[in-house]
Amino acid sequence: MNTIPLIDYLATAEEAARRGAAILEGWRKKFNVREKARADLVTEADDASQQAIRELLLGRFPDTVFLGEEGSFGKSHEELRPPVDCPPTWVVDPLDGTANYVHDVPAYCVSIGLWHGGQPVLGVVYDPRMNEMFSASLGHGATLNGDPIRVSATPTIRDAMIATGFPSSYPAQRRNLDAWDRVSAVAQGLRRTGTTALNLAYVACGRFDGYWAYSNWAWDVLAGAILVTEAGGTISGMTGEPFDPFDPHGIASNGWIQQELFAALNKE
Repeated sequence: MNTIPLIDYLATAEEAARRGAAILEGWRKKFNVREKARADLVTEADDASQQAIRELLLGRFPDTVFLGEEGSFGKSHEELRPPVDCPPTWVVDPLDGTANYVHDVPAYCVSIGLWHGGQPVLGVVYDPRMNEMFSASLGHGATLNGDPIRVSATPTIRDAMIATGFPSSYPAQRRNLDAWDRVSAVAQGLRRTGTTALNLAYVACGRFDGYWAYSNWAWDVLAGAILVTEAGGTISGMTGEPFDPFDPHGIASNGWIQQELFAALNKE
């Protein structure tokens, strides 16, 4: 990455996201659905989108590594973590919001992040139904369709719209149902959209004031995380530790409400 400008990687990630999304739109209502696990869905569209994205990214940058959601089932978070000396690694969700996509609910996206030197260095989240391309690169801010974006200025959680995500497994949802109850008591409103990457993009552009979840994967959050931080927001682990996309638990916000959201989530 020392010889190739980061902007070139970002432009290619945007191109790849559009290519993957075009495949998703071509497959709409034509796919077969299967379960990776109970209520954890995957379609031919996921696979086709990921293959197209992979071919473009590695074809353009053959010295990079590709980590995609499809093909990673069954591996632990630590097994997926790139080694310290690994080349730049694309971390890709070819279809975030698969259940929405299956039911033709227009809330899904393609998420592409690049991990290098132990941190996210760029991210794009593309929503094909809204034709919204969220983009960010380290030190260069975040944009929506090319226009700069910033997190909201909502000062307190009582005035905040907060989003969350639930895992597909009902037993794993219990912890978040308790958290939902605690945050409901102090926030203006809560939303569950079914797509982590868009939740984080919406925090970045000020539509949501905060987000939390307990069971994410790196491809869910890596691109969205750099969107949030480059738009002026804050993202951390669930107990206040530095953000790590290979840790499944995390909180993101506009920064103003981070401590209040943290306190609500960690209330006994």
